[in-house]
Amino acid sequence: MRAALGAGLVIAGLLLSGCAGEGDALAEQYRAGTGANYISGDGALTVVAPESRAGSVEFSGPLEVGGTFSSADYAGQILVVNFWYAGCPPCRLEAPDLEALHQEFRDEGVVFIGVNILDQAPTALAFADEFGVTYPSIMDTNQGSVRLAFAGQVAPNAVPTTVVLDQQSRVAARISGLLTDPDVLAELIRDVQAEGPGS
Repeated sequence: MRAALGAGLVIAGLLLSGCAGEGDALAEQYRAGTGANYISGDGALTVVAPESRAGSVEFSGPLEVGGTFSSADYAGQILVVNFWYAGCPPCRLEAPDLEALHQEFRDEGVVFIGVNILDQAPTALAFADEFGVTYPSIMDTNQGSVRLAFAGQVAPNAVPTTVVLDQQSRVAARISGLLTDPDVLAELIRDVQAEGPGS
């Protein structure tokens, strides 16, 4: 019953989520550590407790730098998935923060991957060059298969959207809209790290 209620709250949160509002209030609410499955406020942050997480999300697609990314190649690692496109103003604002977090966690085995939903590879590469983004992006414009893979759990309805997958490739958290406080994403990652691979 508790798990069903938690899942219901998460789904309700997904339906109501949209662009991010006041980051400070959101950060404080998360730091309060209520242990809830869903953290309300402006609806931008969804956290799923380990016992309420659904099945693993598997996805793959062509990279803007060439080659293919497959989530299966990173089994047992935490993935941070950011949905974006070059003309999105909040995507441009949060790009330096995401890159800084990528650099902070890369030696700990946390994998950052972008998912570009609108552009072609030359535009995505120009964006990466302009903002100093060193992690790659899947080009999901033509097929939409990555968005479809997430649609059953945390559809990336807002752009940008950032999703944290745990070591079992399950959705642990979603930030819908602009990442206004990178410390919140850092804490989400650390919390998932602390759970260990068998949670």
